[in-house]
Amino acid sequence: MKEQDNIQKDKQKNNPGKVIVDNITGIFVPIINYLTAASILKSVIVLLAGFGVLDTASGVYQIFYAVSDGFFFFLPFFLAITAAKQWKTDMFISLLIPVAMLYPDLVAILEHDKSLSIFGLTAQPAIYHSGVIPVLLAVGLLHFVEIPCDKFLPNAIKGFVKPIICCLIVLPVTFLLFGPMGTWIGDGLTKLFFVLYNWNPIVAGIFMGFAIQPMVVIGAHWSIVPVSIASIAANGYDVILPLLGGAVYGQCGACLAMGIIYREKAQKTIAFQAALSAALGVTEPSLYGVTLKTPRAMISACIAGACGGAIAGIAGAHCTSFAFPSFITSVAYVGPGFAWFLASMAIALPIGFVLTIIQKKALGK
Repeated sequence: MKEQDNIQKDKQKNNPGKVIVDNITGIFVPIINYLTAASILKSVIVLLAGFGVLDTASGVYQIFYAVSDGFFFFLPFFLAITAAKQWKTDMFISLLIPVAMLYPDLVAILEHDKSLSIFGLTAQPAIYHSGVIPVLLAVGLLHFVEIPCDKFLPNAIKGFVKPIICCLIVLPVTFLLFGPMGTWIGDGLTKLFFVLYNWNPIVAGIFMGFAIQPMVVIGAHWSIVPVSIASIAANGYDVILPLLGGAVYGQCGACLAMGIIYREKAQKTIAFQAALSAALGVTEPSLYGVTLKTPRAMISACIAGACGGAIAGIAGAHCTSFAFPSFITSVAYVGPGFAWFLASMAIALPIGFVLTIIQKKALGK
């Protein structure tokens, strides 16, 4: 029995996909409670403002919204720290990466559809705030750049030369390649969505409902934002966002199921906290704390999202002002197909839960 367990562990170690997922989730575990706290605080503040309890111009609203939303905006800084610990890179050099990514002048250029010339090459526009993949890829590259620096640089100059060399190599690659990757993928998927929507809204709903949470993982979902805003400005409504509500609550259902399946108290706590966060419309804690490291649960959540997307697609649900879908922000979806939009979220939750729970034996938790 012991020998079989060792063989199983060796297989897992040799599985590249599992190694990558384990590394990513290991990076998020230290901040998952803070991620959850920020998402809950943000949802509560928005809810209180929506009911008129808080004035959005008041100092209380502004401060607490800043700290909750700011956590997500500056997420690359937190990830640089945890990734540096995970991959044994210099923490302060790692922090130079998000410093450059979120420097106001660069944000004003790259996040507003303007390009930047780096060594004669063009860095394409990209979204860096709240980003995950660019900073993780950059710190991963930094790990390999630091190895020869530590080996060959004399100790007398290493302290100040090493950061310079690392920045000269890592930052251009980050802005030329790692940053735009999510945008390229997101743009391609968005174009595919409209082809599908013009052909059959139900198929488009299934596609977006299934794909949106994986898109969140790689930061590709930000490509939807300008398209949705432009559609609302031009037509008075958007058809993409209503298809995504089921995916949010599919994650919620999967996390509730994992909270039951997990045996360890700490894992149960994380799963139930993530479910609460998803119920309030924020899925990052569920993705990085639970479903991403359990592929069967992730697939179950995505299938639930596809079912929800199909329901919203059948109804031709609209969004009349920009707001990521949840029951809290549902007022933005009042209009054609509103009841079906609510149903898409209400139905996706139990589907995500049931599909995950019936795989209990396969999950082996």
